[in-house]
Amino acid sequence: MADAVNGAGGTDGADGTRGAEVPEVLLRAHAYLREVVAAVGEAQWGVATPCEGWTARQVLNHARIDQQAYGLALTGGRPGSDPFHPADAFDGDPAAELSKVLDAVAEAYAGLPADADRVPTPLGPLPLDIAAGAAAMDAAVHAWDIAVATGQDRPLPAATAEGIRPAADRLVDHLRDAFKVFAPARETPDAHDPAASLLAFLGRDPRWTPPAN
Repeated sequence: MADAVNGAGGTDGADGTRGAEVPEVLLRAHAYLREVVAAVGEAQWGVATPCEGWTARQVLNHARIDQQAYGLALTGGRPGSDPFHPADAFDGDPAAELSKVLDAVAEAYAGLPADADRVPTPLGPLPLDIAAGAAAMDAAVHAWDIAVATGQDRPLPAATAEGIRPAADRLVDHLRDAFKVFAPARETPDAHDPAASLLAFLGRDPRWTPPAN
């Protein structure tokens, strides 16, 4: 797509029409994922993560393919890899390859009509805010997985968690029951912490730490 994405704004098409704005929750989640990935040391990509059985490298590959799926769903395509069988290897620079995908996703959202209501997603057609929240949930929560696995002091931002929560409340119980893609919800350690509450709802221990060597 040749039109430039104007930050959180939409695009101006060749006919002068205005495209949709990229949802803020998605931009926030993508920024968090970029920040975390950029801070991972080369020797850290093989470490264990809160996603049992997956290394940090596999979590990133899963997140990258999932984001690609959300972007391609808007343009009628599908990724060529299965996000639930991510490779434990990289093809090129991980931050650079991720950036290409996230830029394409934002561009796809910015290319939607300004009056877009329901949009295609890998989960089927959803209201725009829920679709963007679902994509943001995948990006931000896996960013947190990588951050805690690699010892980063980069917690899931509260505002991002709050923006994701409506999509999580609408989608996660069904996905958990039908596809087993989330572990059972945990007791929330701090109901006043939106990030901890979201992580626990998604089956994660908000206090997870890497296993001792």
